[in-house]
Amino acid sequence: MCNFNKQSQETKEFLHLFMTKCAQSVGGANFLLALIEAMKTKKPNPLMFSGKQIASENSIIKWNKVVFKDKVTVLEEILVGHRSAEEPSFNILEKVSEKKKKIVMNMVKTLAPIEFVVTPQNHKDGGGFSFKAFETIEDDFVKINPVFVAMFFCSTDFTKKALNFVI
Repeated sequence: MCNFNKQSQETKEFLHLFMTKCAQSVGGANFLLALIEAMKTKKPNPLMFSGKQIASENSIIKWNKVVFKDKVTVLEEILVGHRSAEEPSFNILEKVSEKKKKIVMNMVKTLAPIEFVVTPQNHKDGGGFSFKAFETIEDDFVKINPVFVAMFFCSTDFTKKALNFVI
């Protein structure tokens, strides 16, 4: 998931367009990258940060619910299992045992209502943007939002490659 070079052409184009739009809405690529760097400083994972917000000099991301370690661990296990996936539209419920499926669905139910809102510190820099953790949630199909993965789990190099990708 976090290897930009292994993504499909369609996914690369989507990530480029969305990340470019996101960067413009917070004042530019450097502001977005600085926010992602600030998020990476929160260990073990920024989702578990009790303040439910992380700020850089120029922008801030907020969400409405603290995510506990057990849910983050389940999500990280899924992402590690698909680390080299060339197609990020994978179904996270695919190839999961019934016992594990219940654990994954509990994690999905926990993260699904959370909305992440990114805004610039100075309103003149743009209107910001928002996103959710999942693109699709159906009975037997759950697709993770690649922007969520890029913001919380991938390196800033991943985002740089997405921003610099030429369509």
